[in-house]
Amino acid sequence: MKRLLSALAAAGMLVGGTPALAAPADGGRLPVKPAPATQVWATRPASHQPGSTAQPLLRLDIEDLSPRLVTAATTSVTISGKIVNVGDRDISDLELRLERGEALTSEEDIRQALREPTDAEAVQPWFTRIADELKMGQSKPFSLTVPVRGPENTSLRIDRPGVYPVLANINGSLDRGYRARLAALSTLLPVLAVPGGDALPPPADPAKLTLLWPLADRPRMVSGGLEPVLADDELASSLALGGRLYGLLKAYESALEGPLGGAVCLAVDPDLLRTVQAMGKGYQVQGQGEGRGRNEAELWLAQLRLLAGGRCVVALPDADADLVALSRARLTDLVALATQGAEQVRTVLEVQALPGLAWPEDGVLDQQTLADLAQQGVTSAVVDQSAVAGTPGSGPVTLDAGGKPVTAVRIDGMVSDALRGPATARPVAGGITTPTETRPVSVQNALAALAYRTGFQAAGQNVVISPPRRWNAPTGEVNTFLQITKSLVGSGFATPVGLQSLIGSTPAQTAALSYPVESGAQEVPPAVTADVSSSWRQLAELSKAMSQQDRESTRPEELVAPLRLSLLRSVSGAWRGNEGGARDALAVADDQLSGLRGKVSVTEPNSPILLASGDSPIPVTIRNRLDVRITVRIVVEETPGIVTSPLPDQLLPAGGDRQLTVPVEVLRSGKFPVHIRLTTPEGVELGERARLEVSSSAYGTITIVITVLAGALLVLLSARRIYRRARASRAAAAAVPHDASGVTPEKSSTS
Repeated sequence: MKRLLSALAAAGMLVGGTPALAAPADGGRLPVKPAPATQVWATRPASHQPGSTAQPLLRLDIEDLSPRLVTAATTSVTISGKIVNVGDRDISDLELRLERGEALTSEEDIRQALREPTDAEAVQPWFTRIADELKMGQSKPFSLTVPVRGPENTSLRIDRPGVYPVLANINGSLDRGYRARLAALSTLLPVLAVPGGDALPPPADPAKLTLLWPLADRPRMVSGGLEPVLADDELASSLALGGRLYGLLKAYESALEGPLGGAVCLAVDPDLLRTVQAMGKGYQVQGQGEGRGRNEAELWLAQLRLLAGGRCVVALPDADADLVALSRARLTDLVALATQGAEQVRTVLEVQALPGLAWPEDGVLDQQTLADLAQQGVTSAVVDQSAVAGTPGSGPVTLDAGGKPVTAVRIDGMVSDALRGPATARPVAGGITTPTETRPVSVQNALAALAYRTGFQAAGQNVVISPPRRWNAPTGEVNTFLQITKSLVGSGFATPVGLQSLIGSTPAQTAALSYPVESGAQEVPPAVTADVSSSWRQLAELSKAMSQQDRESTRPEELVAPLRLSLLRSVSGAWRGNEGGARDALAVADDQLSGLRGKVSVTEPNSPILLASGDSPIPVTIRNRLDVRITVRIVVEETPGIVTSPLPDQLLPAGGDRQLTVPVEVLRSGKFPVHIRLTTPEGVELGERARLEVSSSAYGTITIVITVLAGALLVLLSARRIYRRARASRAAAAAVPHDASGVTPEKSSTS
């Protein structure tokens, strides 16, 4: 049997596990109750906790916790696994015991225990020695079996059904001689019946169980076409035997068998189907060459198509897009694109997905997003319980989408949140959103929450369960969860109800949306969606400038549609809380957009252009390497010494060149660097600007006119000056008398 619950626990680390053998004994020691270590509701190193600097000393790998649900046939509980000394000193006298707390009697108690460990020290059997000494780097297997009922200090002393907190506690002596708790596992153990004692009868009105089974992955497609390109080849491993998606598909097959089958609805990301289908035809991996997952993709998709036939199928938003982030950015066209995934599901799986149904990432919506979805024909939605906080009950409710009613099916928050684990998901390589170390404990706690819902509340309520979108639990854990869920249905504690009946019913309540603050913090950030909006606008305007050459030629939509999907992938819900991933995906889309724009350009001449006269036009060659026609505008940037006249927009044929002349007027002789660029009529830049070297020794008409005007002005000014001087001379002559008789003659000088 595979290791189901491999986890870490060290100096305040908690873990979860699977089966084996020894009985508790006092080992000649009294029970030890050390100061409690820092407990975390996940198997993470203490160093991951805020303010913690503790150095791990012991790693605890729990491989088996058995049984996962105590029934009348259960006489004992077994844990087994391995301990490893990962510290900087030897450890001796290692002992283990399994403790339990009092039964949790209310939903609030269960929720509190799911958030953080609750007290598990009501019953403390004797410690059992599991190793005399463990030197640095050494490891040793262990196994401990504890009776469910029995004498004090030797058993768990469980005498009635309930949900019990349990703690696997390992103590040891350090080289300085003091004892301490070195590792611990904290989880919940559901008990439906006590061997030889009380048993919980099936309720008269069992819970109505619905299971949504998501198949999704982070976006990996870089480009499609005849030779698709993926960003990496991790999907090949995921689809192969032992991979994540392979295991989830086999688990889905198992869920369809038996009493649970009618309650199961498959939820699939259309972009995952698109990617896997492309892989099955042969593909490349960016920077690595040919991909290795062609056969695995073909087999996986064929199996999925076979299983989905005639079954309940939900189309997730295409690329699992973050609908709220798109709506907030007013990218309603992308919202519309995200809701069209049902067609992709029909094409690939040959099955009709439930029409008009939306299931947003994390199951949360705000009012604007709901209104945008209603405009796209959405009539029903799957939402988390937190999305309608304050609305009692668990059945479907009616939401008001701007005057349009939308039926909302609520996911059970307690069970589904337990499957996700309480820790905030950290983005890691491969797009896994559920931390590895929280997975085992999360499944066990979800089973406890489900047992409480179906066995102890027993009010005929709806229990809609959904694992995390990109669930990465071990295959054994997934199977264990399904097996116990089936047993609860088979034994009458729950009855299967299909999703179709829930969305087809008339809800008894009307609810208002509540968008959690923590969900807002995880959205694809506005800085990213603003850049997506800019690229989307450029793509839309570029598309307007394109037209089909003829009936047999490429349609503009064939060039534009892949880029739309690339932009949608950059706002995938897989990037919630991971801006870097969104930026990388957006860079791929922007590169593709730049490549498309770069296929329309101005050709630079090999030699300078010599203008024969001052009004000679500049010859220009423009090139279109697109498979569609495109309308372009020639823009000549301002150049001192040259005046240009605008040209009408030009329609370039598909894959063709065109030679044009740009009318210019030279204001002076000399050499001019003229820069010419192309845009669409809406102003989207096409290609790179071209630099033309223009040389002219002629004067243009404007220059001649200016020269003539200057000469004329000079003549006028000269004439005016001569006239004024002549006039002044005449005035002086007129002032001298004609009769000079009374004038005394001037005496001449003598020598």
